[in-house]
Parts: sequence; structure tokens; C-alpha cells
Amino acid sequence: MKNYSTYIRLITLSFFVLCLAACKKDIVDRSAKYPALNPANEDLNADTWKTVLVTDPTVFTVNAPDATNSPAYVADLNEIKGYQRYLSSDQLAIIKYWSAGAVLRWNEILRYLVAKHNLPPYQNQDGSYPAPSSANPFAYPQFPFSNPPYAARAYAYVSAAQYDALVTAYHFKKLYNRSAPYVNDANVRALIPKSSLPSYPSEDAVVEGASVEMLKLLFPTEISYIEQKAAEEKQYRIMAGANVRGELDAGESLGKQVADLFTARARTDKAGAAIGNQAYWTLLQTQTTAKGEQYWISLESPKRPPMLPLFNKVKPFLFDTTTVVALRPPAPYSTGSPEFKQANDEVLYYSQHATRANMEQVTFWADGIGTYTPPGHWNAIAADEFVKQNYSEVRWARNFALLNMAEMDAAIVCWDTKYFYFNPRPSQFNDQIKTLTGIPNFPSYSSGHSNFSAAAATVLTYLLPDRGTKFSDLAQQAALSRLYGAIHTRQDIEVGLTTGAAVGQYAVQRGQNDGAGSGN
Repeated sequence: MKNYSTYIRLITLSFFVLCLAACKKDIVDRSAKYPALNPANEDLNADTWKTVLVTDPTVFTVNAPDATNSPAYVADLNEIKGYQRYLSSDQLAIIKYWSAGAVLRWNEILRYLVAKHNLPPYQNQDGSYPAPSSANPFAYPQFPFSNPPYAARAYAYVSAAQYDALVTAYHFKKLYNRSAPYVNDANVRALIPKSSLPSYPSEDAVVEGASVEMLKLLFPTEISYIEQKAAEEKQYRIMAGANVRGELDAGESLGKQVADLFTARARTDKAGAAIGNQAYWTLLQTQTTAKGEQYWISLESPKRPPMLPLFNKVKPFLFDTTTVVALRPPAPYSTGSPEFKQANDEVLYYSQHATRANMEQVTFWADGIGTYTPPGHWNAIAADEFVKQNYSEVRWARNFALLNMAEMDAAIVCWDTKYFYFNPRPSQFNDQIKTLTGIPNFPSYSSGHSNFSAAAATVLTYLLPDRGTKFSDLAQQAALSRLYGAIHTRQDIEVGLTTGAAVGQYAVQRGQNDGAGSGN
């Protein structure tokens, strides 16, 4: 038994490594085509935009900068010149990489970390499953297991913190109004597109400071990697002639101060209790049986505890917890009804008549273990589209915040629906149904892919109306991939699309009233 368990662990690990390699290659392939950030509009009024948690920028401490004729500032200028005198090919590559934008690059880093940690724990010898512990993150299984709800929450917190930090930075930029190093010293070369923004505090460092603090909370075993990327970004700004060290220090400090608001919220948003316990898992079965319905069971062997059944209690960003219940859709077909059987018969058909086109769709949208999950997939889609718009750094952050707050809240609403109805998967109802991809370890109704995709499509269509039906078409494809893969019934996906779109509208309403305008 021990040797068999070891074998299974090796197989699982090998599969994970292959998935992670594919995911990392996807990020690298996307990165290669991103040009240097050169905003068409610097959004100079961003200090007036509505923030998420920050209510008053003056509560943060950003000391006045050194005078441009001071010895300290001159020393900072000389540091830039020292770098620029002998830039290696590796250093030029760092400049090229980070010049695409801080928000974009930290979003990629987050997607990479999500994919790396999107691996369910392997069972103990007795068949029970261990749970990751934030209090002891290095113990097996390492914290976190970045499953789709956890990932959606991570994307939301990082994006919202970046946005608030940048809006706050604009207040201090205007207050101190210091020009960039390449303006103050003709011997400093600008190795990236020049900006009309005041350079104190550094917007890149503000994003870095906020991102680092959030990622250290969300991925505590990755602190060394996170700090390495932070140091690389700060060095890039100096080498590129965009900021002196004092501007970076001020920006980093401000970003961390803003992040403190978000880390405090994250520690009390009830995500830590979302796993539930055996008593609660049993209660879900009892309640479903009392309704006269067949309840969901894990189809893994041995059976795995349900994934985050109390995620519906997590505090949303876009609305309150009463709205979570109000958005809950009507009950699915009764498990004993002809309609339920008919819906599952359709799933059986697709499981037995897979076409090449359908399988391509199933594979493209699978987003299983070792990937950056469905919310991450939509972040990647959004990044490719945002690059085309030549957005400012602050608008990148605002748009990702809208997208990812919608993704997190869609996860909350979807998980509320899943565990309220505790509906069985098609392959549980009919053992002739063989899925064409993995079977998620949570109830069927409604489809998570559909909720995530409709929420994302709604937000992206608002942000980029000239794309027409591009995003809603993609959402339909993502949803149908779950029917073609024999994971969900048509009812699961149609209801998920409706609910996800409703959540996305809350993000749209926020965007319409945040003072940022369209930016297109």
C-alpha cells in the first residue's frame, strides 16, 4: 500500500509539473508581445476617482522629497548614471520586461503563483485528507491550495489594493509635483517612454509595495520569490532613468500602508473558515435528503471533503451578504424528475459523441489543477485586450479591480448556490457518463465556469464596448465546454451564465460611478 501511495503521488506530481509548465509557457508567450507602457492618457484626475477601501489619502504618511539640488538627490541621480554607463544584456532584458507595466507584470506573477499552488492535497494513509493551514504554511499540504474560489479572492484583493494605492499616489504626486530624473538632469537617459506625471512617489513602487504585502499574506511560502521580483522592479526603474531611489522608497512605503487596509480586511472576511468541518458536511447531506433530493457526493477515491462549502459566508466587495442570498437562483430540476433525467441524458450523449471541435473547446477552457483557474484565464484574456488600449497604470489597476471583484463575488454567489442545493454531478447520477476532463470536487448546480465567465464578460464588455459580443461569445464557449466535457447539464450552465452576469452588473454600476470615465 505504501509503495502504491508513493506511485500515485509521483503520478500526481508529474501531472502537476506538466500543467504548471504549460501555464508558465502561456504566460511567457503572452509576455513576449507586450510593448512598453506608453499611455495615451495619463489620467491626471485619478486622485478624484472613487476608491475601494481608502477614504482619505491624508491619513497616510509620505514625507516631502529631498530638494533637487540636495546632496541626497544628486547621489540618487549618480546611482542612475552609474547603472546606465554599463548596462548588461540581462539588465536590458529586465528593463524590457518591466516596461510593459507594473500592474500587468504583478498580475502575471499572481497568475503564476495561483497555478503553482493549484494542487489538491493527497490523502493520508488512513484515507483522510489533510487541510492546508495558514498558521503553518510550510507543513504538508503547503498553504494555500489555490482552488478557483481562493484564486478569485486573491485576484480581487491584489487588484483592489493596487488600485487604491495608485489613486492615493496621485494625490501625493500632485502635492509634491517633482519632475522625473531625466527632466532634472540631461545626462540621465530615459530608456522607457517618458511620462508627464510627477515622479514622487513612484507609481511602480506603489504597485510593488501593495502587491508584495498582499502576496505575502496570500502565498506565505513564496516570500523569497516575491521579494526577488520586487527588488528587480525597483532596480528596473533606476536603470531606466524613470525614478531615483528616494521616489521608490516613498512609493513602496505608501503601497504597503494602503495594503494594510486590505490585509486587515482579508484576515476577517471569513475565508479562513470556508472549509467547514465534518458536522457541517454531514448536515448538508441531511438537509438535502429531507427535501427528498439526492445529495452530491465526492466522486474521488477515497472521497474528498467538499471544496470550501462555507465560501458563501466570505465578505463580498461589490454588495452585502444579503445580496448573495437575493442572487441565489431558483432550485434545479428535482433529482427524481423527468426533466432532470432528460438533462443528464444530454450530458450522456456528449460524453459518448465527442467531436474534435468540442474537445478543443473542452481543453481550452478546462482550467483544472496546475493552471491559474477560470478567473485567471479571464485575467489573461483581459490583459491581452488592455494592452491594445494604451492605458495608464492607474486605469490598468482600476479595470482589473472591477474585473476581479466581480470574479470573487461571483465565486461567493456560485458557492452559495452549490451548497444550498447540494446537487449531484451528472456522472454521479448516471455512471455511464464519463467526463472528458476532471470532475470538480463540489456540487454541480450551478456551473462555476459559467458564473466566472459571465461576470467577466459583463465587465469586459462594459470596459471595451467596441469589442461587440466578443466576450459574451467567449463566455458562452466556456460554459458550453462544461456540457461538452460531461461536467455539467445545460441547466447548470444557463443558470450560471445568468447569475454571473447579474454579479458583473454590480461591477459595471461601480465603474459607472467611480469618476474614471471610459478611458477609451
